[in-house]
Amino acid sequence: MVPSRPSPALTTESPDQEPVAAFGAEVQRRAFLRMMSHELRTPLNSIIGFADILSSELYGPLGAPEYRDYAEIIGVSGYRLLNLVNSALEIIRLEAGTAELHLDAAAMDEAVDDALQAVSADAQTRGVSIAFDPPRPSPTVLGDARALRMVALNLVQNAVTWSPSGGVIRVSITAEGALVRLEISDEGEGINPTELSRLMQPFEQGENALSRRSEGAGLGWPLVKRLVAAMGGEFRIEPGQGEGLRAIVTLRRAG
Repeated sequence: MVPSRPSPALTTESPDQEPVAAFGAEVQRRAFLRMMSHELRTPLNSIIGFADILSSELYGPLGAPEYRDYAEIIGVSGYRLLNLVNSALEIIRLEAGTAELHLDAAAMDEAVDDALQAVSADAQTRGVSIAFDPPRPSPTVLGDARALRMVALNLVQNAVTWSPSGGVIRVSITAEGALVRLEISDEGEGINPTELSRLMQPFEQGENALSRRSEGAGLGWPLVKRLVAAMGGEFRIEPGQGEGLRAIVTLRRAG
């Protein structure tokens, strides 16, 4: 006796259902992260603002000097968390195609200067020095000024985080014909080249999340990669000379 085919009503899942379900889950993930990012930024701005007021003793002395130190720690931690939230939200926008980048002539050296100023206190605390001698006149690139600042900040912060005490971070900007190259090298331990593709994905980290020595959520390189690609450029990581890493961003020259 030939077995009959199962009734359509009893058929389990259509081959098309799995991609649809996966797409729906991805949409929900992005919506959740977007909502959390927006909801976190409001209280974070208050925390940072009041911490700055306390640490500067705007309305009078706090008393014991430890209070000022604690307020500064709260402020630094708040800035770090706000940068994490902004990075997550930017990645969501880039992946969804809703990021607003305005490509125009932008100064690469100004973006780097802003980044170096932002990490100067952290670098000093870690005993890391930064060498940067921008060319004069500094070449301009075809890019978005805000995106350039985020690219420079994430790369410099990553180099500071992984550099040993006494290490030197070298930053250079070089014009090569129609292209401009930003290079940031550190003297850290480096990574296995086979790990690079994984570390370019959001929330992937170079160490075990429970035992790693440095803070971070694994958003720096993925964000840089997407921002540079959106500006028509290229981002890659290469082993440094001897040890460490070289982060290289190449963008089109303006004009």
